[in-house]
Amino acid sequence: MSTRTKANQECWELKMSGMIKVSVKFNGRSIPIDISPESTVKDLKLLLQPLTDVLPRGQRLIAKGKILDDDIKLNGLSKIQLIASHGLHQGSGPVKKESPPVVRRIPDANTRDNKQVTIVKSQFERWKLTGVIALSNADIKVIPQEVWNCGSSVRFLDLNCNSIRDIPETIGQLSSLQKLLLNANCITDECLSWKGLSFLKSLSLLSLNQNLLTMLPSDLAYLTTLKELHVANNKLTCLPDNIGLLVHLEVLEANDNRLSTIPSCIGSCSSLVEVDFSSNLLVELPETLSNLRNLKALHLHNNGLKSLPSTLLKNCTQLSTLDLHGTEITLDMLREFEGWESFDERRLLKHSKQLAFRVRGASYFDEGADKN
Repeated sequence: MSTRTKANQECWELKMSGMIKVSVKFNGRSIPIDISPESTVKDLKLLLQPLTDVLPRGQRLIAKGKILDDDIKLNGLSKIQLIASHGLHQGSGPVKKESPPVVRRIPDANTRDNKQVTIVKSQFERWKLTGVIALSNADIKVIPQEVWNCGSSVRFLDLNCNSIRDIPETIGQLSSLQKLLLNANCITDECLSWKGLSFLKSLSLLSLNQNLLTMLPSDLAYLTTLKELHVANNKLTCLPDNIGLLVHLEVLEANDNRLSTIPSCIGSCSSLVEVDFSSNLLVELPETLSNLRNLKALHLHNNGLKSLPSTLLKNCTQLSTLDLHGTEITLDMLREFEGWESFDERRLLKHSKQLAFRVRGASYFDEGADKN
């Protein structure tokens, strides 16, 4: 079928379905949208949000040299230009024409240089004696055998900023491990043994920031002693449904991912003190978030949120930090929530204490949300 014939066929199919095709030009690319002619500009903005990462109130749609009002119907409009307001976006920023993901080169298993760091006897003995293994920025691709040889004597393992791809099941041999740092490596879903991690019954901190993960499996729930989980700057699209079993979890850092929903069982993580879901693709939060009575800090900036759980400010009586910049929730909307007055007192008190102790950056009082 020729290109013209195919285009005519598509037009006929759209006409038969009662839809029209609108082409939206944005950041050097054209975004085709099939939409009802009775739809409004506001409807189109909602469709464009996940495709561009620009919040509806940050979108200016222009056709025939005029800015389109939200209530205008799309019938008769086929070519539209989108201009994004600075800062009013979700996720890591507006989607651009050429924005290939930054992925470290991972050599083929048959050809890659499995570079090993040389471990001298005295260093190995010191590892066993202290229980601390520090191998950050060691330019290694494979975890040295000497690490596994230390076995149950290891309490702290720092492998940050290397080119490690595989975390094998052997990790389970480090049965006394309390803190595991794996930030900024090349770790993918299929090369991280959660079965091995599940044997770490003393693990209190797991840090996997800046890797290539797209999911966290249900096996995460076996890490029942976990107090801190850091998974920022990956490609996560969801959190496991049983994350609520982590009842000792105090810090959850999952910013700069592609999360579109948060499971309702998050409300069972009763020990949570600080949560960071900023720079994701969230449009709503579960009401169960209001069950986190120990929550002190909630970071939500740069998402598509339109509202908050209705009893969040009322029930979370320790909450003093709430960052909603770059969302649909304005300061005026925030002041309408039940519990605002008490929350306002807590954040003002926290700011005053920071000033008293001369905390850096505390001279400016941030109200937590955009004014309009």
